[in-house]
Amino acid sequence: MKKKIIVTGGLGFIGSNLIKLLITKKYFVINIDKISYSSNFYNVKEFSKSQNYKFIKCNLSNKKKLQKIITKYNPIGIFNLAAETHVDRSITNPEDFISSNIIGTFNLLEVLKKNKKIKLIHVSTDEVFGDIVNGRSRENDAYKPSSPYAASKASSDNLICSYIRTFKISAIITNCSNNYGPKQHPEKLVPKIIYNIINNKNIPIYGKGNHSRDWIYVKDHCEALIKVFKKGKIGEYYNIGSNKNFSNIRIAKLLINIAKKKISIGKKVFIKFVKDRPGHDLRYALNNNKIKKKLNWKPNNNIKEGLAKTIDWYLSNQRYYLGIKKKDIIQRLGIE
Repeated sequence: MKKKIIVTGGLGFIGSNLIKLLITKKYFVINIDKISYSSNFYNVKEFSKSQNYKFIKCNLSNKKKLQKIITKYNPIGIFNLAAETHVDRSITNPEDFISSNIIGTFNLLEVLKKNKKIKLIHVSTDEVFGDIVNGRSRENDAYKPSSPYAASKASSDNLICSYIRTFKISAIITNCSNNYGPKQHPEKLVPKIIYNIINNKNIPIYGKGNHSRDWIYVKDHCEALIKVFKKGKIGEYYNIGSNKNFSNIRIAKLLINIAKKKISIGKKVFIKFVKDRPGHDLRYALNNNKIKKKLNWKPNNNIKEGLAKTIDWYLSNQRYYLGIKKKDIIQRLGIE
């Protein structure tokens, strides 16, 4: 019998990349997604007809339907990637983030109280640790979220921690750094820059471009998630990152230089600094020593290799943009 896995938010960026990897590893994957602006059926088209794949439209706010799905398929594990993730949107409309990231997680936990053998891998973010001026955040560092997005993720992490202790559910929390790679919505920095390069538009960068992030290629993140699922210890936290930081301006320049070797770039494409957003953290940085030592994981792609692969995917998959509303592409600055 095939081992069954549920991935929530599987029409999104990381979720769809994770599903692809799980299918190659012979799991049967049930993709649960509410279908939001960041969901894209193009992301799953390459495996949508696979005998090891099933899509079900379901919002985590629908606890009854969620329970029915879990009862029917009886998965050995759930990867929870269903979340609102864009910081800018959390500033203009925080209610959506409270609903999806906190209430949605709560509903999932309530269902798992009755299904304690199912292992939950909850995918969180480095942003819960807040602005890191020096050093790198470790798993036991205090949470200091700055944005409504980060606060909603910190809240969901704390909920899960409490359910592990009080209700003995089987769960592990991962905190990951900034992902980039194929299938990422162009409200985010890397695909926004690529989209603007392809379409001969200026590249908007907040402030002076010195905001620094730990960057990881999405496939490396997904490999780490599967490693945590297989070998991680229940109740533990694992940081997933590259241990290497790059500023936004550095990422922009790297992308421009890589793109120049692949396509002709118009003269109108140049970096344009724009007004910074409220409460913008200067630096996030994760220490990944725990997952490297305890689970024998490390990223396989350096930043130049990963960015080159990412550009190649967008150049070869420009139909991807047809599933995204134009306003969601052009109205967002694409920073995080």
